[in-house]
Amino acid sequence: DPIRVMYGLELWRPFTAACFLGPPSIGWLMNAYYLFEYGSSLERAFGTAQHLLFLLLQIGFLSVFSAFFAQPFFAQSVITSMLHVLSRSMPNQKVKWLIFTVPYWTLPYGLMASDVLQAGNAAAALPHVLGILSGHLFFFHKNIWPKLGGEDWLVPPDFLVRRLDADARNKSKDSISAALKSRKKGKGKKLGSS
Repeated sequence: DPIRVMYGLELWRPFTAACFLGPPSIGWLMNAYYLFEYGSSLERAFGTAQHLLFLLLQIGFLSVFSAFFAQPFFAQSVITSMLHVLSRSMPNQKVKWLIFTVPYWTLPYGLMASDVLQAGNAAAALPHVLGILSGHLFFFHKNIWPKLGGEDWLVPPDFLVRRLDADARNKSKDSISAALKSRKKGKGKKLGSS
């Protein structure tokens, strides 16, 4: 409900809408598995700071998209957006899905088709379509736009990278220790002597 978020300052609503997977069921278990599997794959591929930025942007995009299409919850869309970004990053890689081995680029569409078949209603595709759209917005601005000469504006801030990415922390520790080792060492002077 965008009115309650903006005017009632109920700022937690987009985050809870992104976390609600539905009532406990087999579909709920599958969605939780997909969230863990593809979320951790995306984090390993791009780093923790970039993953956090991705999640915040997806929650922002999907809050707007879901308000237009009267979708109160969009956790399924977040999962599909993660899957879409991963599948566009390595489209020809073979991946096992249920009992099939398929190219990675087909996985978001296969997940959408299975949900439509299970629900018996084409409206079950809407969360996946929203996820593919928001994931494509991220992928385009992160990967395609910079190759066309545009600026990559989806770079996480330096304080997030230093705080969340272990490699960045190790590099800064290494640079500090290298700077300390390279400083000139002399006899020094005793305090109070001229």
